[in-house]
Amino acid sequence: MSRHIRVGITHGDMNGIGYEVIIKALDDEQMPELFTPVIFGSDKAMAFYRKALGCEELRVRRVASAAEASDNAVNLVDVMTEDVKATPGVADEAAGRAALLALEAACDALEAGEIDALVTAPIDKNTIHGEGFDFPGHTEYLEARFRSEDDADGGKALMVLFNEMLRVALVTTHLPVSKIAEHITAASVTDTIERFAGSLRRDFRCERPRIAVLGLNPHCGDHGIAGDEDDTIIRPAVEALRERGIMAFGPYAADGFFGSCAYRKFDGVVAMYHDQGLAPFKAIAGTDGVNFTAGLKYVRTSPDHGTGYDIAGKGVADPLSMRHAIYAAIDILRSRHDFDHAARNPLRPLQERKAKDKPKEGREAAKVTKEQKQEAPAMPKVAEGDKQQEEQCTTE
Repeated sequence: MSRHIRVGITHGDMNGIGYEVIIKALDDEQMPELFTPVIFGSDKAMAFYRKALGCEELRVRRVASAAEASDNAVNLVDVMTEDVKATPGVADEAAGRAALLALEAACDALEAGEIDALVTAPIDKNTIHGEGFDFPGHTEYLEARFRSEDDADGGKALMVLFNEMLRVALVTTHLPVSKIAEHITAASVTDTIERFAGSLRRDFRCERPRIAVLGLNPHCGDHGIAGDEDDTIIRPAVEALRERGIMAFGPYAADGFFGSCAYRKFDGVVAMYHDQGLAPFKAIAGTDGVNFTAGLKYVRTSPDHGTGYDIAGKGVADPLSMRHAIYAAIDILRSRHDFDHAARNPLRPLQERKAKDKPKEGREAAKVTKEQKQEAPAMPKVAEGDKQQEEQCTTE
């Protein structure tokens, strides 16, 4: 790219810890050297939190749009259409509306090519829910916003949580527990594994990813005693995918799988539902987990935590997950660029090249042999006297 990578960052719920983790993550003079941050939020809220955190030395440049963002600077696009005062720890509808304004502006900038990737700070699903946002969370909103019939995979979003040790994808996301089983089908399991395998290759540089698939029921159903979905749906789907060359294994009982640290042997883990995958992930990842929405045409990540109303305004929020989310967005963007560049003109498989070139080599070899025979000098005839002498030498 001729300019720095531009990463758009939405402020999320301004009464949560969003501004605090954003300010702390960017309060490093080396950060703008790596990329160009463009915050979509409120100029007043940013000033309020910078003062509260004692980070007034962090210089923020206000711009009318992301297209005007300057490299080597922290930029802010003020999206506010009403005067909303930041009140840390308080959930209110005004903050929810402000969160939606920031998200919509950032998505507009993505589509316009003004930013290259998106990092979203946490939102309150209750206060943002309403006209313009009738979704369980960011994942579903972004899928609806960016989905296109032209997308090779249909533009379906896949929720992935990851850190350096573990990557987890979910077959179902924000569903009531009572409805999970009815959404576990051969099609949904197969689709999730296929899209996860594609993301591991393109987004995480795993050439032949090994994927572990968790079962739905306790102990994978104990051969039907505690449910039959594992034997009738999940296992056949996994075996069919493996026959097609996708290295999927399972199903595994979730408790034993994580308890024995078996996840270390795989590039990714597919969980059947939200808490089955996210509860162990958060226990393992601690504060450096990242939420990534795979399957979209654009790169979107977020820190792996919520609004944190209980600690908002106290200055104790850990910015590590936000910092990792920013780094991850940049890494995935570069990985996609390299993958797509290599895929444009791939080298033909060795066996294919050999099969195509072999007849040509055979013809050339035959031609050369024939020419060599024509050009080779004729053997001199042996004179009768020499022949007798030769035979005599042989007998002696």
